[in-house]
Formats: sequence, C-alpha cells, structure tokens
Amino acid sequence: MKYDLIIVGAGPSGIFTALELIRKDKNKSILLVEKGSAIEKRRCPKDKTKNCVNCQPYCHITTGFSGAGAFSDGKLSLSPEVGGDLPDLIGYEYTEELIDYTDKIYLEFGADTKVEGIEDKEEIKEIRRKAIEAGLKLVDCPIRHLGTEKAQEIYQKIEEYLIDNNIEVRFNVQAKDIVVENGQIKGVLLTDSLKHEKEETVYSDNVVISAGRKGADWLKSLCVKHDISHKAGTVDIGVRVEVRNEVMEKVNNILYESKLIGYPAPFKNKVRTFCQNPGGFVSQENYDNNLAVVNGHSYKDKKSNNTNLAILCSHNFSYPFNEPIKYGIKVSELLNMLGDGKILVQRYGDIIDGKRTWQKELSRSNVTPTLQDAVAGDITSAMPYRTMTNILNFIEALNTVVPGFAGTETLLYGPEVKFYSNKVELSENFETNIKNLYCLGDSSGWTRGLMMASLMGVRMGQILGE
Repeated sequence: MKYDLIIVGAGPSGIFTALELIRKDKNKSILLVEKGSAIEKRRCPKDKTKNCVNCQPYCHITTGFSGAGAFSDGKLSLSPEVGGDLPDLIGYEYTEELIDYTDKIYLEFGADTKVEGIEDKEEIKEIRRKAIEAGLKLVDCPIRHLGTEKAQEIYQKIEEYLIDNNIEVRFNVQAKDIVVENGQIKGVLLTDSLKHEKEETVYSDNVVISAGRKGADWLKSLCVKHDISHKAGTVDIGVRVEVRNEVMEKVNNILYESKLIGYPAPFKNKVRTFCQNPGGFVSQENYDNNLAVVNGHSYKDKKSNNTNLAILCSHNFSYPFNEPIKYGIKVSELLNMLGDGKILVQRYGDIIDGKRTWQKELSRSNVTPTLQDAVAGDITSAMPYRTMTNILNFIEALNTVVPGFAGTETLLYGPEVKFYSNKVELSENFETNIKNLYCLGDSSGWTRGLMMASLMGVRMGQILGE
C-alpha cells in the first residue's frame, strides 16, 4: 500500500504531526505505526506485584501510544529555555509562539488550566539569590502539570480522535528499516513487534521518524546504514535523588519544579536538575536488552511523603570516540550488574563516608524509598569518577539553595541516563539529507521532554499540510 505519510513512532512528536496535519487536510492517508500497545492496554504489572517482572518483548512504561512521556511525570515546560536545542533550529521567538499554540491543544483535550511557577515573584528572587550564591543558575520555567494518570487520559482522547478521523494506527508493529532510492525516501519495512514472524514494506514519498528516547539507538543505526547526516551529541548520565517533602517544601510551593544548572569544579561539566516530582514516586523503566534505568512519576491525586528529581551530568566526547549512546548503556549495565538487574540506591551520607548502603540502614531512615524493589548498594563502584564527582559537588552547592538537601539520608538511585545523544542534522523544516525523510522528537537529538517534542510535531504537521 502507498500512503501520503508514514509516521514511525506514536510518541508526542508523531501524535501531534498526525493531529495537526488532519486539521489542515482530512483527505490525507496517514499510517502511524507503534511498536507498543494502545494507551488503554498499557499496564505495568508492578502496581500489583510490587516488583518489576521485566515485561517482554517491551516495557509498557517506555513503549506504546504516547511514548514514555505519558507514563512519567506528565509535565509541560512552557519555556524555550527548557527542553533541548530546537530554538537554535527554528528561532527563539517562533518557539515561544509554538509553545503557546501547542499548549492550547493540550487544554482542548483536558489539561489542567493551572500553571505552576508564575506567582510568588519575591520568593523566586530569594531562591535565585541563593542559587547565585551557590554558583548555580535558576531557569524560569512555568509548568503545566498534567499528572501521570491525567496525562494518560488526555492521550487516550487524542488516540481516539486520530482513529475517529481515519488515521490508520497499527499497534505492536515496528519499523525494521527504511527504503531509500537515489537519495529519496520510498517507504518503510515493517515487522510485528511480538513474534517478528512477518515482514511488510509500506510505501510513501514522505516518512516521519519519531522514535523517542527508546528508539535513539535504532535511529543511529539507520543513520549509519543509509548515510543520514548526524553527529555525536551529548549523553546525560546521573542519578535520581529522593528527599522528604519537608526538605523541598518551600521550593515545591513556590516553583513546583526548580530547574537549576551548574558547572561544578573541578571538571566544569554541565550539571542540571530535571523532572522534579513533589510528592512523587521513583520508578523503573526497562529498555532493550533488559536494561533497567530510573525515572520519576508525579500523580495529580496520589502523593507520597517524598520529592524526587534527577541530577544529570552532560558528557561531550571528541575524536576518536563517537558512540555516546553506547557509553551510557555501558555505565547503566555496570550499575545493573551490581544491583542484580535492578535499580541501585545509596544514601548520600554513605557515599561521603566511603561505604555502601545496607538494607537495614534504609529501613530505619526518615526517607523511605518509594521504589520499593531498589537494591541498597554502592553506586560509586560503577559510576564514572568524573560523573560522580560532578554530581556530589552539585548536591553540595544545591544544599545552599535547599538546606537539608545534602543530608545523610538523602537517597541516590542509579542509573538515570537519557538516550537521545545522537543528533540528526536537519533543515529548519526537519528534513534530513534524504529527501522527504524527517526526524522529530527526542530520538532526533533536538528535543527533551513532552512540550518540545509535541510542538516539533505540530510544526511538522503544518509543514506537510502547506
């Protein structure tokens, strides 16, 4: 069969491409293929088992309609300052316009009208003053918090809207390869993602790849095979930190999410906070080859006694090394090995004392781990020295902004790694050097997070509808 457009991946960028395009032209024949399940069939059994059962052939938290974003914290960052490098490609002011436009679409489908972090101006100034004192930069970023469970409701409405408007959505189908002839895209080779028993080639003169963080390594392999212009980007490696809500109470109430950036001595690498979840829950995500990484969830109605956030250290490599994704995978595999396939957790005070954490020490701490099957151990035995040093020095600086953050019982979970480091070279219309092949979202290396991936899809739909 031949379609007007084939979209590979039903994450936010792919979804919003289809959504915006059919609003422009309902007569387009569009195929959307997704490796995972429909959103109403995405269920993590850990809610009942309390332990990760390593679902096969894919993890329902990272794979399926709406991608990993809908099953994480569900936050829309309403600033071009946050979410990747897309403003460098299309312009800062235009990115602001697209954020506003895309935000209105989310509101149409039921997003909470409340925006966090736009009040208490004097209190924000005081937090900024403390950040400056600590050598950190506070990034102003209003947040619309969808909530993990509410995000799923919103994306289910979008899923139903697309299907009702004749978008052909194929679930449990993955793209194995693309078909390129004379420097132009011609189609996609598909296979079923459950048994890989059948293959089918579908054709279109326009293909959008929006494979998400989970598909970044696969997209990299396509770039190598088909000479798609790309370069090694940044790989972010770090930990997820968990403290009692009382420690973060002031910052949570004023900003909801504090986005802080620093360049701690001695290495001066960029270190940042990411994905802060007041009253949230630390979670596990499984990637291919049974790789377990840590993330965080934040619900609208269900709350814990803790706040969690990521601290990520950026690594940029130079010649002769150009495999940052593989580097991040290797670090994660080492941490997984120490945790016997599970997430490791260690107390900050134990790291400073040069010892591992024992389960009995966790059981009597004020901070009760919300990731119940995390394994107490020694993150420093596997985390690279440079990364670990940056993280510890950043935590010490953050303690000036949030007294008590560098407490003995503060928990560090690992690994938290963001697999979007391969950066595809794109035109301002998101086209690769392969004619009519477009790459979007986190897998392209240009975005990080729900809002930027979504608005990239919106703009793609506008371009294809012109």
